[in-house]
Amino acid sequence: MFAPGHNEKLLMKVFDAGADVLLLDLEDAVPSEFKSRARSLVVEVAATRPCWVRVNKAMTDECARDLEALAELVGGLRLPKVESASEVMWAAERAPHVPLDCTIESARGVAAIHEIVRSDACSSISYGGLDLAADLGIAGGDLETLYARSSLVVAARAADKPPPSDGVHALIDDDAGLRSEAEAARRLGFFGKSAIHPRQVAIINDVFKPTAEELAWANRVLAAFAASGGAATRLAGGEFVDLPVAERARRLLRTN
Repeated sequence: MFAPGHNEKLLMKVFDAGADVLLLDLEDAVPSEFKSRARSLVVEVAATRPCWVRVNKAMTDECARDLEALAELVGGLRLPKVESASEVMWAAERAPHVPLDCTIESARGVAAIHEIVRSDACSSISYGGLDLAADLGIAGGDLETLYARSSLVVAARAADKPPPSDGVHALIDDDAGLRSEAEAARRLGFFGKSAIHPRQVAIINDVFKPTAEELAWANRVLAAFAASGGAATRLAGGEFVDLPVAERARRLLRTN
């Protein structure tokens, strides 16, 4: 979940929102005149609370200041608007041994995704749908962004990196829209989604958490596969089970 770095009140409240990771923001949520204040506030918080920080764009003076101040304090850093592996390496040189999540938010970023995610310094990738839509001159939408989103999933898997996380849903009061967007992301292979308000966290967690029915199915699959000695078999209802199906069941149980 995001929290703007210059808002002292929100920086403290966000830790009670129930999100898996707190992402304190020094980039888009912070007006240029508040960058220094935001950095100082985030340094104070990061010194006492576990968090990640979204820094400013790599290879800028603001990002260099962010990394110098925060590299020793945070659990990880999110790099915005990444368009090349050289940007990732630039950040890694200034924040060694810190996990770097690279956000893909432009046509150039999508085109370079395999180069970016194969970089040893890239620990994971995330999707920035709002900026990508602006770059492409579109309003967004599941179909309109399918190529870009699937490209991230495929590239991450090919590079043996974790599945990507989805971007934010900008309409805070649109619970149905958020759920639909999160469900679409999960079907594509995303593992989670960013939130911009506490009310969104429970819906996102609910969507990406395996359901009781999915867990029961996975257990049935693995029990049948084990009973068959690893040979292809069928469930009682007729569903075919072989090694790929068993592996999918194992992955589902690992996410629980």
